[in-house]
Amino acid sequence: MRNPGIAAILSFLLPGLGQMYNGKFLRGLLWMFVGGFTWIGSAGTLGWIVHIISAICAYNYAKSHPYR
Repeated sequence: MRNPGIAAILSFLLPGLGQMYNGKFLRGLLWMFVGGFTWIGSAGTLGWIVHIISAICAYNYAKSHPYR
């Protein structure tokens, strides 16, 4: 079973990691690219927003699809 809390924490630490935990590898790579781009492009001001949104998306997916 997928644990929504673990997915959220992983995605908060590194955007996309929670999506990969959920089995969505391409989505995870996209979040990693977007996260890196926003950290570099905005000098870190928008990076935290991407971390939070990525964590929420990973949590919601794991909650709605609990089985692998």
